[in-house]
Amino acid sequence: MKISLIQFPIVPGDRQANFNQVRSQVRTAAAAGSGLAVLPELWDLSFYPPDVYDRADEDGCQAQEFLQDLASSCHIQLVGGSIARRHDGRLYNTTYIVDEEGNRVSSYDKCHLFTPGGEEKAFTPGDHLNTFFLGDIPMASITCYDLRFGEWVRMAALAGAKILFVPAAWPHPRLAHWQILNRARAIENQLFVVAVNSCGICGDYRFCGHSMIVDPWGEVLAEGGEEEVVVTGDIDLSVIDDIRSRINVFCDRRPELYHLEGKR
Repeated sequence: MKISLIQFPIVPGDRQANFNQVRSQVRTAAAAGSGLAVLPELWDLSFYPPDVYDRADEDGCQAQEFLQDLASSCHIQLVGGSIARRHDGRLYNTTYIVDEEGNRVSSYDKCHLFTPGGEEKAFTPGDHLNTFFLGDIPMASITCYDLRFGEWVRMAALAGAKILFVPAAWPHPRLAHWQILNRARAIENQLFVVAVNSCGICGDYRFCGHSMIVDPWGEVLAEGGEEEVVVTGDIDLSVIDDIRSRINVFCDRRPELYHLEGKR
């Protein structure tokens, strides 16, 4: 399974410029034989301009139409990063998943908002896990800060996900955290992690790139640098069955012990 990760400098507040960048890069990835492309977090406006609410996509209509048309015209599956979606007077950080025929398969509102950056002051958190199938492959997606919550990723693994997508707007100086956490989540959950970061600058944030594909052994199969790049790699899902036949952490779990004892 050939996957392309679209890492690019998002133009803050300029949806059309970002649509144009994504269209060009996805077409290139499809022409090179990729069956799936993944976009970064808030690829439509960046993370995030001061007037993000006013510029947000009402009910996500523009982004959905764009992604569905692009997927069907290129015959490529899309994990649509995330966009700023306005709904009923609230703002959400929303992911759309689209199959190669242009059908919307799933959506996800980021559940863990980045309070050190004030994200909770602008956005409303989601309240559900995002697991889905593309073809016959069980998958899941989270968004950026969600990566720090191991129990959230474990829920996706327990639901059967074999590939976890992590669209992000992950900034310096926390590059090491990005690299370590993506590898850790792959190892502890014995699945592939496909993590797509942005690069460039928005306000006080300088995004660190390094989009990557990590296998269930924690090996980095492909990784970009800090500049604009399309990172492409092949995923062999049989690796999951192999590792679980050797070290099956799911069979050896003790969920009956995983609770906090009351005070004594």
